[in-house]
Amino acid sequence: MQLSAQPYEERLTAPRSWWLISFLIGVSCALILLPFGTLPLLGGLVGGTAVAAVVASSYGSVRVRVVGGSLIAGEAKVPVTALGEAEILDAEEARAWRTYKADTRAFLLLRAYIPTALRVEVTDPEDPTPYLYLSTREPQLLAEALRAARTAASGAEAGGTTAA
Repeated sequence: MQLSAQPYEERLTAPRSWWLISFLIGVSCALILLPFGTLPLLGGLVGGTAVAAVVASSYGSVRVRVVGGSLIAGEAKVPVTALGEAEILDAEEARAWRTYKADTRAFLLLRAYIPTALRVEVTDPEDPTPYLYLSTREPQLLAEALRAARTAASGAEAGGTTAA
């Protein structure tokens, strides 16, 4: 497996405010258990905070990567040769593609707390997915990495180094 010319990796972490909210959920659990005594109160604080933090962490653990001639976005793994041009979406355009411009057949890796995104056309005729919508904090870098990986993959195919 050949690595892409410009590897890219981004973790779509949850915003800092979610960690404060996790603590406030723990405080709420503690207040609910207050009538039962000090130990249940402390258990509610620790347990509620821990559960909320695990949920926030797992939601923010999804990654977008360009490596080995593939785009890996969450659960999806797409060879870069099946992708077309990438369109960088600013906050307003990204909101439009999440709402009224959205196609129900598209693959959306959507994180509403990330305002910018990248829309990548799918050129594979066998794939019914028209495009990939990827939330990203660095759309320019992701587009460049996809372009470089596509160029490297097409160069490898032209050189006759395809695996059977």
